[in-house]
Amino acid sequence: MKIAIVGAGAMGGLFAARLALAGQDVSLIEVAPASIEAISSHGLSLTDEDGAHTVRVPVGRADSFRDTFDLIILFTKGFHTQAAIASVAHLAGPHTWALSVQNGLGNADLIAEVIPRERIIVGMTNLPADLRAPGVVHSHGEGQVRIWTLSGQPSAQLTQVAADFNAAGLPCSADPLVQQAIWEKLAFNAALNAICAVTGLTVGAAGASAPGRELALRIAAETVAVAQAAGIDARLVQVEDAIEHAFRTHLHHKPSMLQDIEAGRRTEIDFINGAVVREAERLGLAVPTTQTLHQLVKLMEGAAQAQQRPAAQTSESS
Repeated sequence: MKIAIVGAGAMGGLFAARLALAGQDVSLIEVAPASIEAISSHGLSLTDEDGAHTVRVPVGRADSFRDTFDLIILFTKGFHTQAAIASVAHLAGPHTWALSVQNGLGNADLIAEVIPRERIIVGMTNLPADLRAPGVVHSHGEGQVRIWTLSGQPSAQLTQVAADFNAAGLPCSADPLVQQAIWEKLAFNAALNAICAVTGLTVGAAGASAPGRELALRIAAETVAVAQAAGIDARLVQVEDAIEHAFRTHLHHKPSMLQDIEAGRRTEIDFINGAVVREAERLGLAVPTTQTLHQLVKLMEGAAQAQQRPAAQTSESS
């Protein structure tokens, strides 16, 4: 299968490396010059339980590619999805499929502006991956991928994607109940990402106090209630178990949203807590804790971005 992976971060690098090692025809589409240069010069490096691997894959901006792909996988953050899928529109032919296992809600609707809904696959993954440097990915621990078509219908292409992922060491199931998994992961992220972003605490530190645990479980309960009202059988016990496991084992982990705040970058809060708030409003439900955390992260995001403005702007205006 000829595969384009959009976004050469931790997850994009993990999937690209394992698929390439399994013999798939993989190309990486990226906008960051440092990542393009590193992968072009030194290859894509993956270190996992099987050791260290380096693969050579084509990498560049979307406009440096011309031929169409069988599958386009998006690993950008949600607020980049619309621009990312537009940038690869010329690489999508009449038989091209798109896959999103991105965080949050709303990405599939943006992808559908370019790829027909009947050729979109959605899902979730909890495979571990860390980007140590541009083009250098580490992955240790277990995880899975769960996918299904956006249309809800079975498909030979869906089955083939799942088979190719499994053959590449990306444990994958084609699961018609994938929306349940997506919402359960959303509830987990809405709780831990937002709390850590606002407090500046690691996951372990947030879970070390009764208020932190209570707050996380309250957000999870609100999110699951919204899912259930929308007709999705998300299970609160599954989310609570995942949160408790993270509190015990991810003691020093900084969620990506906290890392974004610290670096003065835009966060995915609108695609996570914000998505829960929007769906709750549509259904006439109240999610006060989730809404408050959304507003607080937006406040901190704006302040952090303001602090990162180049000093040159200040000197020019003085």
